[in-house]
Amino acid sequence: MRYEIATLTLGLGTAAKAVAGIDAWVKDSAAKGTLVGCWMSEVGQLNQVSVFRSFADQAELEAERCRARTSTNPFNAGEAIKEMDFDSYVPFPFCPPVKPGKFGPVYEIRTYRLKHGGLQPTIAAWEAAVPERVKISPLIIAMSSIDGPSRITHIWAYPGHDARIAARAESVAKGIWPPKGGPDWLTGDMRSTVALPAAISPLT
Repeated sequence: MRYEIATLTLGLGTAAKAVAGIDAWVKDSAAKGTLVGCWMSEVGQLNQVSVFRSFADQAELEAERCRARTSTNPFNAGEAIKEMDFDSYVPFPFCPPVKPGKFGPVYEIRTYRLKHGGLQPTIAAWEAAVPERVKISPLIIAMSSIDGPSRITHIWAYPGHDARIAARAESVAKGIWPPKGGPDWLTGDMRSTVALPAAISPLT
């Protein structure tokens, strides 16, 4: 299993047109993979859409990425897209495949850079801590990068902005989160986007 987040930075006022194009793109007969989530940024860098897809294997992911990179109209939204970035991941071993459902509508996508050798200790720390943490709010997925710098990305769902703040505070107050020993392996380069589902998103 492979996951990809395609981050598309859009021109002002083009979101509706871009989302319609993305919908047609992922449903095309030539498309590989499965759309899992599609979110519009609400907090963080604005005018961005995150297209979250799963792939059976690396070959599928690479074929679909090549389709986008070689197209003159990627995601059927070429005129709207100002920048296009791709990140590839494998899920943490204890994470089940992501399934469609209503978990939000507020989703937070967090990415942490890791120190050298930090991946396996991080996975172990998360595996120990996640069962209690997800009793407070759902973890959609935790993943490690297979391209670019060593990093992890995790996606959480909340019913609202206030619920997000309350859940994070509760997990810290109870000593559930962050995972014990986990922060020891982070470089301090940590980024977060809070986003809302687009109409085409299987995760709502």
